[in-house]
Formats: sequence, structure tokens, C-alpha cells
Amino acid sequence: MDPQSRQKVFQKKVDEAPNNKLFRFSLAKSLLDQNKIEAAIPHLKVCIRLQADWMHAHILLGKALLEIKNSDDAQVILKRALQLAIEQNHEDPKNELLKLIEPSQPN
Repeated sequence: MDPQSRQKVFQKKVDEAPNNKLFRFSLAKSLLDQNKIEAAIPHLKVCIRLQADWMHAHILLGKALLEIKNSDDAQVILKRALQLAIEQNHEDPKNELLKLIEPSQPN
């Protein structure tokens, strides 16, 4: 299914069940796949509100914020994602996050 069709499917599901984090995440992902970054951000924020330890939602939100040049907020989210990756023993996301966070660190 193409991203636009997935967006329609998951938008309908979110409309019917606004607190379903998996529907929201899938809607956000379909929006990101279409480069509709600003439209995806509120859905990712809801995902994090509904499940504060959702590392992958944090990563996607942080990357989306970087894309729209909101690096201050992105760094806060990415640092939280890094903390979650460490706590949850996710080595690959941890390494990816270190690369995303590192450029903003003072020398």
C-alpha cells in the first residue's frame, strides 16, 4: 500500500480511536513517508504522551524536529531517546542517536 493510501486508512482509524497509539504512530509514519513532516509531529507527540518510554516514537519525533530546523526541541527529544535506548539495551539506536546528538555538543 502506498503512503497516501496508508495515510487515509490510519487517519480514519485515528478519527475513530484517537488514543490508540499504534494507529497514531502508523499515521505519523505514513505522513513522514510523504515528507509531510509538520503534519506528522503532533501525532508523534501524542504517541509519546500515551507511552513515555516509546523510544522509536522519540527518535522519529527528534528527526522530524531536526528536519524542520527546530534543533533545540529536537535535541531534548533525541537525548531522551538516547536515555531510553540505553535503558532498554538497544545498541543500534543508541549509536544512531549518538551521531545525531553529537554535532550539537560543544567542543
